[in-house]
Amino acid sequence: MTSSLIRGRPRHATGHIGVRVGHAVLGGVTGAVWLVLPLMTTHAEDPVPAAAREPVAAARADGATGSDYVMPLVAVAAAGALGGYGYVRRVRRSRTRTTPGIVPVVPPVPSPADVERQARAALVLADDCVRTSREALGYVDGGEDVARALRAAEAELSAAFAIWRRYEEGIPADGAARRQALVGVVGRCAEAGRQLDAAAEGFDAAWDAGDALGVAEGRFRELAARTAGVADALAQAAGRYGNGAVGSVVGYVEQAKDRLVFATGRLNRARRDADSGDGEGARRQLRAAEGAVAQAGVLLGGVARLAADLRGAAGLLPAALTGAEAELAGVRATASPSRLSHADTVLAAVREELTGGPYDTVDALRRVVRAVEGAGGGRSGVIAAGAELVARSALGAADDFVGVHRGAVGAEARALLAEARRAAPSDADRPARRARELAERDVRAHGNPYAGEAARESGLAGAVLGGVLLGEEADGGPVVTFGGPETRVRLG
Repeated sequence: MTSSLIRGRPRHATGHIGVRVGHAVLGGVTGAVWLVLPLMTTHAEDPVPAAAREPVAAARADGATGSDYVMPLVAVAAAGALGGYGYVRRVRRSRTRTTPGIVPVVPPVPSPADVERQARAALVLADDCVRTSREALGYVDGGEDVARALRAAEAELSAAFAIWRRYEEGIPADGAARRQALVGVVGRCAEAGRQLDAAAEGFDAAWDAGDALGVAEGRFRELAARTAGVADALAQAAGRYGNGAVGSVVGYVEQAKDRLVFATGRLNRARRDADSGDGEGARRQLRAAEGAVAQAGVLLGGVARLAADLRGAAGLLPAALTGAEAELAGVRATASPSRLSHADTVLAAVREELTGGPYDTVDALRRVVRAVEGAGGGRSGVIAAGAELVARSALGAADDFVGVHRGAVGAEARALLAEARRAAPSDADRPARRARELAERDVRAHGNPYAGEAARESGLAGAVLGGVLLGEEADGGPVVTFGGPETRVRLG
């Protein structure tokens, strides 16, 4: 890959320098010849005009000859030529230089905005590396060392996200301390990447030792066979609980099919490369297929999980309503009348939904839990179970969405998702739902640079959006695999 510095330099720049230097040298030589020529003619056989002989004779009378002036004049001309050459070089460097000519003893301090951008980019890169590595380990037993490296990277990334979230909340307040917090974010992300880079060789060895192609093809066939059943389950859930209840996974079956289309092409090419002895080509195609198949599994699994959550919430809701009324009765003497009134209204509305048409059972359970919490009720028994179900559903939905759209999702959504993971089950619902909203916003803003018909038919657009390919080139760019920043694109 050509560096940005080389790409930024005009190709004809060297030619301009040569022309200018040539002009300078030619001018110097011409001047020297012009000065020396009259003196050189004193030894020529051809007659010299009388007007030209008198100065020469005078010079000889002083003891100097014409040849005595030749070397000084040539030296002056050469100095002029070299000076012109140096001048042209200095002008050219001043126009094309991309870095300072003199490296300062103390480098310039980056602005707070620069450090913040660096921290955001570091978080996104580290999160991508961890997610990709986790998906890759789903196809091979990399051994304890590789698994330990992934756990260490996950721990460093979690710490980095925690620091970032405090920073976003204004903690610490001092400017120098805030800068140091951002430095800590970048350092934690770098350590996460280092752990994965160090384990990449071990992962490759384990991957090469197994039947990776057979495993990927088997998983592909399994998911392809599940697709129709998951689509039926989604349709049934929409009919039973309403379209709004399944809105968060609408389109997931189609996206899973898109990933499988991409995987089909890559698996076929991997098989051809393997048969022809092109081991490196087979690795590249196979690992791209593995990433797409893994994401197809996430998408289909997200639909199945939501259908199960809707059924679970429907079964828990009657008991949750009873438990909520008991909780409210226990706090009526001390709770705010307005909050009690609001809670009573919510419970009444949910009871009406139970006897009415299709409704979103997970959302109804969420409203019951929040009504009790808002009125000062405790989190025990069935209310705690309801809060856990709601939070688990929101957390899974947000994590799935970020994972299969990570080519477009920024640091804010990922940080909120990490906060939801750290929270107690009953507290994870709000940050998880907000993370999903921010991730959807990022995807809408990102758009689709691979919107052509060919890209859609081949599944290329989905593979780039999902981060299976880096999307740096028209064909989707290099494949991303297990590893940190230094090793994750080793397959080209």
